[in-house]
Amino acid sequence: MVAHKVGTWKEGYNSISEQHGIHSEMLMDFGVLILHKGSSFTCSLPMERAFLLIDGEVEFQWESHTAVATRFDVLTENPYVLHVPEGVSVTLIAMSDCELCIQRKENNVTFPSHLFVPQEIKSERTGEDLLDGASARTVRTVFDGESHPHSQMVLGETINTPGRWTSFPPHDHPHPEMYHYRFFPKDGFGISLIEESPYLIKDGDTSLIPPHNTHIQVSAPSYTMYYIWAIAHLEDDRWLPTTRFVRKEYLWMVE
Repeated sequence: MVAHKVGTWKEGYNSISEQHGIHSEMLMDFGVLILHKGSSFTCSLPMERAFLLIDGEVEFQWESHTAVATRFDVLTENPYVLHVPEGVSVTLIAMSDCELCIQRKENNVTFPSHLFVPQEIKSERTGEDLLDGASARTVRTVFDGESHPHSQMVLGETINTPGRWTSFPPHDHPHPEMYHYRFFPKDGFGISLIEESPYLIKDGDTSLIPPHNTHIQVSAPSYTMYYIWAIAHLEDDRWLPTTRFVRKEYLWMVE
Protein backbone atom coordinates (compact mmCIF):
# COMPACT_ATOMS: atom_id res chain seq x y z
CA MET A 1 0.00 0.00 0.00
CA VAL A 2 0.98 3.67 -0.23
CA ALA A 3 0.75 6.11 2.67
CA HIS A 4 -0.27 9.52 1.30
CA LYS A 5 1.13 12.54 3.09
CA VAL A 6 1.02 15.12 0.30
CA GLY A 7 -0.20 18.46 1.63
CA THR A 8 -0.88 17.14 5.13
CA TRP A 9 2.45 17.63 6.91
CA LYS A 10 2.88 20.06 9.76
CA GLU A 11 5.94 21.54 11.41
CA GLY A 12 7.57 19.00 13.70
CA TYR A 13 7.70 15.23 13.44
CA ASN A 14 5.23 13.56 11.06
CA SER A 15 4.91 9.84 11.75
CA ILE A 16 4.43 7.41 8.87
CA SER A 17 5.05 4.11 10.69
CA GLU A 18 5.59 3.11 14.32
CA GLN A 19 7.21 -0.05 15.63
CA HIS A 20 4.40 -0.41 18.17
CA GLY A 21 1.67 1.65 16.53
CA ILE A 22 0.45 2.60 13.07
CA HIS A 23 1.82 0.29 10.36
CA SER A 24 3.67 -1.76 12.98
CA GLU A 25 4.10 -4.47 10.33
CA MET A 26 7.02 -2.36 9.05
CA LEU A 27 8.83 -3.22 12.35
CA MET A 28 10.24 0.29 12.81
CA ASP A 29 9.45 3.97 13.31
CA PHE A 30 9.75 6.11 10.19
CA GLY A 31 8.71 9.71 9.67
CA VAL A 32 9.55 13.15 8.31
CA LEU A 33 10.71 16.04 10.47
CA ILE A 34 9.94 19.57 9.25
CA LEU A 35 11.70 22.46 10.97
CA HIS A 36 11.43 26.17 10.24
CA LYS A 37 14.49 28.36 10.55
CA GLY A 38 15.40 28.94 14.19
CA SER A 39 13.34 26.05 15.59
CA SER A 40 14.74 22.93 17.24
CA PHE A 41 13.87 19.31 17.95
CA THR A 42 15.24 16.96 20.61
CA CYS A 43 14.99 13.17 20.48
CA SER A 44 16.06 10.95 23.35
CA LEU A 45 13.89 7.86 22.82
CA PRO A 46 15.37 4.51 23.97
CA MET A 47 15.83 3.38 20.36
CA GLU A 48 18.53 3.23 17.72
CA ARG A 49 18.00 6.27 15.47
CA ALA A 50 19.13 7.65 12.11
CA PHE A 51 18.56 11.27 11.05
CA LEU A 52 18.93 11.80 7.27
CA LEU A 53 19.03 15.37 5.99
CA ILE A 54 16.79 15.73 2.92
CA ASP A 55 16.96 19.47 2.43
CA GLY A 56 18.22 22.57 4.21
CA GLU A 57 20.86 23.47 6.79
CA VAL A 58 20.78 21.95 10.26
CA GLU A 59 23.04 21.81 13.30
CA PHE A 60 23.38 18.35 14.86
CA GLN A 61 24.14 18.16 18.59
CA TRP A 62 24.86 14.81 20.25
CA GLU A 63 27.00 13.75 23.19
CA SER A 64 29.80 16.36 23.23
CA HIS A 65 29.69 16.92 19.46
CA THR A 66 28.29 19.67 17.23
CA ALA A 67 28.24 19.72 13.43
CA VAL A 68 26.47 21.76 10.77
CA ALA A 69 25.17 19.94 7.68
CA THR A 70 23.93 21.54 4.47
CA ARG A 71 22.08 19.95 1.55
CA PHE A 72 20.01 21.70 -1.08
CA ASP A 73 20.00 19.25 -4.03
CA VAL A 74 19.31 15.56 -3.33
CA LEU A 75 19.87 14.71 -6.99
CA THR A 76 23.54 15.71 -6.99
CA GLU A 77 24.51 15.71 -3.29
CA ASN A 78 24.95 12.71 -1.02
CA PRO A 79 23.26 13.00 2.38
CA TYR A 80 24.46 13.73 5.88
CA VAL A 81 23.15 11.10 8.30
CA LEU A 82 23.55 11.04 12.08
CA HIS A 83 23.32 7.47 13.46
CA VAL A 84 23.13 6.93 17.23
CA PRO A 85 22.35 4.07 19.66
CA GLU A 86 19.76 4.16 22.41
CA GLY A 87 20.61 6.40 25.34
CA VAL A 88 22.08 9.20 23.22
CA SER A 89 20.12 12.44 23.17
CA VAL A 90 20.11 14.29 19.84
CA THR A 91 19.14 17.93 19.26
CA LEU A 92 18.57 19.41 15.80
CA ILE A 93 18.65 23.18 15.31
CA ALA A 94 17.36 24.54 12.00
CA MET A 95 19.74 27.06 10.45
CA SER A 96 17.25 27.34 7.55
CA ASP A 97 13.91 25.74 6.79
CA CYS A 98 14.76 22.05 6.54
CA GLU A 99 13.44 18.52 6.25
CA LEU A 100 14.86 15.27 7.60
CA CYS A 101 13.70 11.68 7.67
CA ILE A 102 14.01 9.84 10.98
CA GLN A 103 14.29 6.05 11.20
CA ARG A 104 14.10 4.35 14.62
CA LYS A 105 14.07 0.80 15.95
CA GLU A 106 14.52 -0.84 19.33
CA ASN A 107 18.09 -2.08 19.73
CA ASN A 108 19.90 -2.53 23.04
CA VAL A 109 23.33 -3.01 21.41
CA THR A 110 25.74 -0.21 22.25
CA PHE A 111 27.76 1.17 19.34
CA PRO A 112 29.63 4.42 18.63
CA SER A 113 27.53 7.31 17.37
CA HIS A 114 28.57 8.45 13.91
CA LEU A 115 27.82 11.34 11.58
CA PHE A 116 28.03 10.10 8.00
CA VAL A 117 29.26 12.88 5.72
CA PRO A 118 28.61 12.86 1.95
CA GLN A 119 32.10 11.56 1.11
CA GLU A 120 31.46 8.40 3.17
CA ILE A 121 28.24 7.40 1.44
CA LYS A 122 28.61 4.50 -0.99
CA SER A 123 27.17 5.69 -4.31
CA GLU A 124 27.04 3.61 -7.47
CA ARG A 125 25.45 3.82 -10.88
CA THR A 126 23.79 0.51 -11.66
CA GLY A 127 21.51 -1.09 -14.25
CA GLU A 128 22.98 0.67 -17.29
CA ASP A 129 24.22 -2.62 -18.81
CA LEU A 130 20.99 -4.51 -18.09
CA LEU A 131 17.78 -4.54 -20.13
CA ASP A 132 19.02 -1.82 -22.50
CA GLY A 133 19.33 0.58 -19.60
CA ALA A 134 15.65 0.34 -18.66
CA SER A 135 16.57 0.10 -14.97
CA ALA A 136 19.50 2.55 -14.87
CA ARG A 137 19.65 4.35 -11.53
CA THR A 138 21.97 5.73 -8.84
CA VAL A 139 21.97 3.84 -5.53
CA ARG A 140 23.40 5.35 -2.34
CA THR A 141 23.85 3.08 0.68
CA VAL A 142 24.27 4.72 4.07
CA PHE A 143 24.53 1.49 6.09
CA ASP A 144 23.32 -2.09 5.81
CA GLY A 145 23.68 -5.45 7.54
CA GLU A 146 27.15 -5.98 6.11
CA SER A 147 28.74 -2.60 6.80
CA HIS A 148 27.12 -2.08 10.23
CA PRO A 149 26.51 -5.41 11.98
CA HIS A 150 25.56 -3.65 15.23
CA SER A 151 22.55 -1.93 13.65
CA GLN A 152 18.99 -3.26 13.43
CA MET A 153 18.25 -1.05 10.42
CA VAL A 154 19.20 -0.47 6.78
CA LEU A 155 19.07 2.96 5.12
CA GLY A 156 19.80 4.33 1.66
CA GLU A 157 18.62 6.44 -1.28
CA THR A 158 17.95 5.88 -4.98
CA ILE A 159 17.78 8.35 -7.87
CA ASN A 160 15.35 6.96 -10.47
CA THR A 161 16.13 8.20 -14.00
CA PRO A 162 13.07 9.79 -15.70
CA GLY A 163 10.97 7.22 -17.53
CA ARG A 164 12.98 4.30 -16.15
CA TRP A 165 12.34 1.49 -13.68
CA THR A 166 14.05 0.76 -10.37
CA SER A 167 14.20 -2.37 -8.21
CA PHE A 168 13.87 -4.23 -11.50
CA PRO A 169 13.64 -7.13 -12.35
CA PRO A 170 10.89 -7.87 -9.80
CA HIS A 171 12.45 -9.16 -6.60
CA ASP A 172 11.45 -9.80 -3.02
CA HIS A 173 12.91 -10.52 0.40
CA PRO A 174 11.52 -11.58 3.79
CA HIS A 175 12.01 -8.11 5.28
CA PRO A 176 9.41 -5.33 5.16
CA GLU A 177 10.64 -2.21 3.38
CA MET A 178 9.58 1.41 2.96
CA TYR A 179 10.16 3.75 0.01
CA HIS A 180 9.67 7.49 0.65
CA TYR A 181 9.39 9.50 -2.59
CA ARG A 182 10.19 12.98 -3.89
CA PHE A 183 9.80 14.14 -7.51
CA PHE A 184 11.60 16.77 -9.56
CA PRO A 185 9.73 18.82 -10.71
CA LYS A 186 7.41 18.42 -7.70
CA ASP A 187 4.29 17.78 -9.80
CA GLY A 188 5.84 14.54 -11.08
CA PHE A 189 4.46 11.09 -10.54
CA GLY A 190 5.20 7.41 -10.98
CA ILE A 191 3.79 3.95 -10.34
CA SER A 192 4.71 1.67 -7.45
CA LEU A 193 3.89 -1.95 -8.27
CA ILE A 194 3.68 -4.23 -5.22
CA GLU A 195 3.07 -7.78 -6.44
CA GLU A 196 0.30 -7.11 -9.00
CA SER A 197 -1.20 -4.05 -7.30
CA PRO A 198 -0.33 -0.68 -8.92
CA TYR A 199 -0.26 2.52 -6.86
CA LEU A 200 0.02 6.07 -8.17
CA ILE A 201 2.87 7.78 -6.29
CA LYS A 202 3.50 11.50 -5.98
CA ASP A 203 5.86 13.81 -4.12
CA GLY A 204 5.80 12.95 -0.41
CA ASP A 205 4.20 9.52 -0.70
CA THR A 206 5.58 6.38 0.94
CA SER A 207 5.26 2.77 -0.27
CA LEU A 208 4.80 0.21 2.52
CA ILE A 209 6.12 -3.09 1.16
CA PRO A 210 5.13 -6.29 3.00
CA PRO A 211 7.57 -9.22 3.36
CA HIS A 212 7.95 -11.56 0.38
CA ASN A 213 6.21 -9.10 -1.98
CA THR A 214 7.87 -8.15 -5.26
CA HIS A 215 8.27 -4.38 -5.55
CA ILE A 216 9.24 -2.25 -8.54
CA GLN A 217 8.48 1.31 -9.61
CA VAL A 218 8.69 3.52 -12.64
CA SER A 219 8.81 7.30 -12.97
CA ALA A 220 6.97 9.22 -15.66
CA PRO A 221 9.10 10.59 -18.51
CA SER A 222 10.69 14.00 -17.76
CA TYR A 223 10.31 13.49 -13.98
CA THR A 224 13.23 12.38 -11.81
CA MET A 225 12.16 10.28 -8.83
CA TYR A 226 14.18 10.28 -5.61
CA TYR A 227 13.36 7.91 -2.81
CA ILE A 228 14.69 6.89 0.59
CA TRP A 229 14.64 3.15 1.29
CA ALA A 230 14.46 1.88 4.84
CA ILE A 231 14.50 -1.72 6.08
CA ALA A 232 14.30 -3.36 9.51
CA HIS A 233 16.38 -6.47 10.13
CA LEU A 234 14.56 -9.59 11.28
CA GLU A 235 15.60 -11.22 14.53
CA ASP A 236 17.09 -14.26 12.79
CA ASP A 237 17.65 -12.85 9.30
CA ARG A 238 19.68 -9.71 8.60
CA TRP A 239 19.26 -7.87 5.30
CA LEU A 240 22.48 -7.92 3.28
CA PRO A 241 23.39 -6.44 -0.13
CA THR A 242 22.77 -9.90 -1.60
CA THR A 243 19.28 -10.19 -0.07
CA ARG A 244 17.40 -9.66 -3.31
CA PHE A 245 15.61 -12.70 -4.65
CA VAL A 246 14.53 -12.42 -8.28
CA ARG A 247 11.44 -14.53 -8.95
CA LYS A 248 12.30 -17.52 -11.15
CA GLU A 249 9.93 -16.40 -13.92
CA TYR A 250 12.08 -13.25 -14.31
CA LEU A 251 15.53 -14.83 -14.12
CA TRP A 252 15.83 -14.87 -17.93
CA MET A 253 16.14 -11.08 -17.80
CA VAL A 254 19.45 -11.25 -15.94
CA GLU A 255 20.77 -14.48 -17.40
